[in-house]
Amino acid sequence: AEQARARAFLLDWIDGHPDALLRTCLDGHLTASALVLDAAGERALLTLHRKLGRWLQLGGHCDGDGNLAAAALREALEESGIATLAIDPTPIDLDAHRIPARPGEPEHWHLDTRFLVRAPAGAREAASEESLALRWFARADLSSLAVDDSVLRLFRKAWPMVIR
Repeated sequence: AEQARARAFLLDWIDGHPDALLRTCLDGHLTASALVLDAAGERALLTLHRKLGRWLQLGGHCDGDGNLAAAALREALEESGIATLAIDPTPIDLDAHRIPARPGEPEHWHLDTRFLVRAPAGAREAASEESLALRWFARADLSSLAVDDSVLRLFRKAWPMVIR
């Protein structure tokens, strides 16, 4: 039911904002993100987001790209520094959340479509300028992290999908 409400909200938003793929849509815009799992499916890569100061999945603005899976993969590649990633093009989660105002940018919506991405064995991450740090987390680590409910929901959805 929660995802049905999120889907309806996103579709209504898109109908009312033909520029929703662009960050120049100041009320809010579409974003795409990726929960990057290691090759064994045992750990997920999170970024300590520079602007927000929180541990989050990788992702960002679509910047005009209507292929949300491609946008999520692009962001994951840029933010992880891992040269080869594989994305499942079926979204696993939808989330709408408010981004606080900053100088030159009003408070606005991020309407996020989230995907599951796999890193190859032996992948080595390298943080981008958008990140204070990157770190692999196992399921057991989540209870000790200060992450919001949407990140926890994303983990809950991802891990049943990787159990063999």
